[in-house]
Amino acid sequence: MKFKYNDNEYDIIIEKKNNKNTYIRVKPDLKIYVTTNYLMPTKTILKLINDNESSIIRMIDIASKKKDKADTFYILGEAYDLVKCNITKSIYIDNDKIYYSKDSVLDKYLREKASTIFKERLDYWMNIVSGIPYPDLIIKKMTRKWGYCNKNKKLICLNLNLIRYSIDEIDYVIVHELCHFIHFDHSKKFWESVSKYKPNYKLNRKVLNEEW
Repeated sequence: MKFKYNDNEYDIIIEKKNNKNTYIRVKPDLKIYVTTNYLMPTKTILKLINDNESSIIRMIDIASKKKDKADTFYILGEAYDLVKCNITKSIYIDNDKIYYSKDSVLDKYLREKASTIFKERLDYWMNIVSGIPYPDLIIKKMTRKWGYCNKNKKLICLNLNLIRYSIDEIDYVIVHELCHFIHFDHSKKFWESVSKYKPNYKLNRKVLNEEW
Protein backbone atom coordinates (compact mmCIF):
# COMPACT_ATOMS: atom_id res chain seq x y z
CA MET A 1 0.00 0.00 0.00
CA LYS A 2 1.24 3.46 -0.91
CA PHE A 3 0.32 7.04 0.01
CA LYS A 4 0.97 9.60 -2.72
CA TYR A 5 2.02 13.16 -1.89
CA ASN A 6 4.03 15.71 -3.90
CA ASP A 7 4.96 13.18 -6.61
CA ASN A 8 6.36 10.86 -3.95
CA GLU A 9 5.05 7.53 -2.72
CA TYR A 10 5.18 6.59 0.96
CA ASP A 11 4.84 3.01 2.18
CA ILE A 12 1.87 2.25 4.42
CA ILE A 13 2.66 -0.40 7.04
CA ILE A 14 -0.33 -2.06 8.71
CA GLU A 15 0.37 -3.33 12.23
CA LYS A 16 -2.49 -5.38 13.67
CA LYS A 17 -2.54 -5.81 17.43
CA ASN A 18 -5.02 -6.30 20.22
CA ASN A 19 -5.86 -2.58 20.15
CA LYS A 20 -9.20 -0.94 20.81
CA ASN A 21 -8.29 2.13 18.78
CA THR A 22 -6.49 2.81 15.51
CA TYR A 23 -3.41 5.05 15.36
CA ILE A 24 -1.67 6.59 12.37
CA ARG A 25 1.97 7.72 12.67
CA VAL A 26 4.74 8.77 10.33
CA LYS A 27 8.10 7.54 11.64
CA PRO A 28 11.59 8.93 10.87
CA ASP A 29 11.92 6.43 8.02
CA LEU A 30 9.05 8.35 6.36
CA LYS A 31 6.81 5.30 6.34
CA ILE A 32 3.20 5.56 7.46
CA TYR A 33 2.37 3.13 10.24
CA VAL A 34 -1.25 2.23 10.95
CA THR A 35 -1.70 0.32 14.20
CA THR A 36 -5.14 -1.19 14.51
CA ASN A 37 -7.18 -4.12 15.77
CA TYR A 38 -6.81 -7.61 14.33
CA LEU A 39 -10.41 -7.53 13.10
CA MET A 40 -10.23 -4.18 11.30
CA PRO A 41 -10.99 -4.78 7.58
CA THR A 42 -8.67 -3.35 4.93
CA LYS A 43 -11.53 -1.35 3.40
CA THR A 44 -12.08 0.47 6.69
CA ILE A 45 -8.34 1.17 7.06
CA LEU A 46 -8.20 2.68 3.56
CA LYS A 47 -11.17 4.92 4.36
CA LEU A 48 -9.49 6.02 7.58
CA ILE A 49 -6.33 6.94 5.68
CA ASN A 50 -8.36 8.86 3.11
CA ASP A 51 -10.33 10.71 5.81
CA ASN A 52 -7.08 11.72 7.55
CA GLU A 53 -5.16 12.72 4.43
CA SER A 54 -4.43 16.29 5.60
CA SER A 55 -3.12 15.08 8.98
CA ILE A 56 -0.89 12.49 7.30
CA ILE A 57 0.54 15.13 4.95
CA ARG A 58 1.31 17.35 7.95
CA MET A 59 3.06 14.45 9.72
CA ILE A 60 5.10 13.71 6.57
CA ASP A 61 6.20 17.36 6.36
CA ILE A 62 7.28 17.36 10.00
CA ALA A 63 9.11 14.02 9.70
CA SER A 64 10.84 15.19 6.49
CA LYS A 65 12.13 18.34 8.20
CA LYS A 66 13.47 16.28 11.08
CA LYS A 67 15.18 13.89 8.68
CA ASP A 68 16.77 16.76 6.75
CA LYS A 69 18.00 18.25 10.02
CA ALA A 70 19.47 14.94 11.13
CA ASP A 71 21.19 14.33 7.79
CA THR A 72 22.81 17.78 7.72
CA PHE A 73 25.58 18.81 10.09
CA TYR A 74 25.03 22.14 11.82
CA ILE A 75 27.16 24.31 14.09
CA LEU A 76 25.56 27.44 15.54
CA GLY A 77 22.81 27.26 12.94
CA GLU A 78 25.18 27.07 9.96
CA ALA A 79 25.09 23.99 7.69
CA TYR A 80 28.27 22.12 6.80
CA ASP A 81 29.24 19.09 4.77
CA LEU A 82 31.34 16.59 6.70
CA VAL A 83 34.41 15.25 4.90
CA LYS A 84 36.20 12.40 6.63
CA CYS A 85 39.81 12.16 5.48
CA ASN A 86 43.42 11.75 6.63
CA ILE A 87 44.78 15.12 5.51
CA THR A 88 44.44 16.56 9.01
CA LYS A 89 44.67 15.14 12.51
CA SER A 90 42.50 17.90 13.95
CA ILE A 91 39.52 19.84 12.54
CA TYR A 92 39.85 21.92 9.41
CA ILE A 93 36.95 24.13 8.30
CA ASP A 94 36.89 25.57 4.80
CA ASN A 95 33.77 27.53 3.83
CA ASP A 96 30.88 25.07 4.19
CA LYS A 97 33.00 21.94 4.69
CA ILE A 98 34.46 20.38 7.82
CA TYR A 99 37.43 18.07 7.32
CA TYR A 100 38.18 15.61 10.12
CA SER A 101 40.07 12.37 10.55
CA LYS A 102 37.86 10.41 12.95
CA ASP A 103 34.61 10.71 14.94
CA SER A 104 36.34 11.15 18.29
CA VAL A 105 38.17 14.23 16.97
CA LEU A 106 34.90 15.75 15.75
CA ASP A 107 33.18 14.97 19.04
CA LYS A 108 36.01 16.59 21.01
CA TYR A 109 35.81 19.69 18.83
CA LEU A 110 32.04 20.01 19.39
CA ARG A 111 32.39 19.61 23.16
CA GLU A 112 35.11 22.26 23.32
CA LYS A 113 33.06 24.58 21.10
CA ALA A 114 29.95 24.04 23.22
CA SER A 115 31.87 24.60 26.45
CA THR A 116 33.21 27.94 25.20
CA ILE A 117 29.97 29.23 23.67
CA PHE A 118 27.63 28.06 26.44
CA LYS A 119 29.87 29.60 29.12
CA GLU A 120 30.05 32.90 27.23
CA ARG A 121 26.26 33.04 26.86
CA LEU A 122 25.72 32.08 30.49
CA ASP A 123 28.06 34.90 31.56
CA TYR A 124 26.13 37.28 29.31
CA TRP A 125 22.74 36.40 30.78
CA MET A 126 23.95 36.35 34.38
CA ASN A 127 24.72 40.05 33.92
CA ILE A 128 21.09 40.60 32.92
CA VAL A 129 19.00 38.18 34.97
CA SER A 130 19.22 39.47 38.53
CA GLY A 131 18.61 37.97 41.93
CA ILE A 132 19.84 34.42 41.30
CA PRO A 133 23.06 32.58 42.22
CA TYR A 134 25.66 31.92 39.55
CA PRO A 135 25.04 28.24 38.67
CA ASP A 136 27.54 25.55 37.79
CA LEU A 137 27.30 24.53 34.15
CA ILE A 138 27.13 20.91 32.97
CA ILE A 139 27.08 19.93 29.31
CA LYS A 140 26.03 16.47 28.15
CA LYS A 141 24.06 14.69 25.46
CA MET A 142 20.38 14.22 26.26
CA THR A 143 17.63 12.60 24.24
CA ARG A 144 14.48 14.35 25.47
CA LYS A 145 15.57 17.64 27.05
CA TRP A 146 17.40 20.73 25.86
CA GLY A 147 18.31 21.59 29.43
CA TYR A 148 17.35 21.34 33.06
CA CYS A 149 17.91 23.19 36.31
CA ASN A 150 18.77 21.82 39.76
CA LYS A 151 17.87 24.62 42.13
CA ASN A 152 19.21 22.90 45.25
CA LYS A 153 22.62 22.13 43.72
CA LYS A 154 22.70 25.53 41.98
CA LEU A 155 23.43 24.12 38.55
CA ILE A 156 22.04 24.02 35.04
CA CYS A 157 22.65 21.32 32.45
CA LEU A 158 22.59 22.04 28.72
CA ASN A 159 22.26 19.52 25.91
CA LEU A 160 25.43 19.23 23.84
CA ASN A 161 23.29 19.16 20.68
CA LEU A 162 22.32 22.79 21.28
CA ILE A 163 25.62 23.69 19.64
CA ARG A 164 23.90 22.84 16.36
CA TYR A 165 21.50 25.75 16.81
CA SER A 166 21.89 29.50 16.57
CA ILE A 167 22.90 31.70 19.49
CA ASP A 168 19.27 32.83 19.72
CA GLU A 169 18.04 29.30 20.50
CA ILE A 170 20.96 28.68 22.89
CA ASP A 171 20.09 31.91 24.69
CA TYR A 172 16.46 30.85 25.03
CA VAL A 173 17.36 27.56 26.75
CA ILE A 174 19.77 29.33 29.11
CA VAL A 175 17.16 31.98 29.99
CA HIS A 176 14.55 29.25 30.44
CA GLU A 177 16.71 27.39 32.96
CA LEU A 178 17.80 30.56 34.78
CA CYS A 179 14.17 31.59 35.20
CA HIS A 180 13.56 28.31 37.00
CA PHE A 181 15.66 29.69 39.84
CA ILE A 182 12.92 32.32 40.19
CA HIS A 183 9.88 30.13 39.48
CA PHE A 184 10.51 26.40 39.79
CA ASP A 185 7.54 25.44 37.61
CA HIS A 186 5.94 26.38 34.28
CA SER A 187 3.37 28.74 35.72
CA LYS A 188 2.14 31.94 34.10
CA LYS A 189 4.65 33.92 36.16
CA PHE A 190 7.47 31.69 34.94
CA TRP A 191 6.64 32.36 31.28
CA GLU A 192 6.28 36.06 32.03
CA SER A 193 9.85 35.99 33.36
CA VAL A 194 11.08 34.18 30.24
CA SER A 195 9.23 36.66 28.01
CA LYS A 196 10.79 39.57 29.87
CA TYR A 197 14.27 38.49 28.74
CA LYS A 198 13.38 36.65 25.52
CA PRO A 199 10.28 38.23 23.93
CA ASN A 200 10.61 35.91 20.91
CA TYR A 201 10.84 32.75 23.03
CA LYS A 202 7.83 31.15 21.29
CA LEU A 203 9.71 31.23 17.99
CA ASN A 204 12.77 29.69 19.69
CA ARG A 205 10.58 26.91 21.11
CA LYS A 206 9.09 26.21 17.69
CA VAL A 207 12.54 25.87 16.12
CA LEU A 208 13.75 23.50 18.85
CA ASN A 209 10.55 21.47 18.94
CA GLU A 210 10.82 20.71 15.21
CA GLU A 211 13.50 18.14 16.05
CA TRP A 212 11.50 16.42 18.79
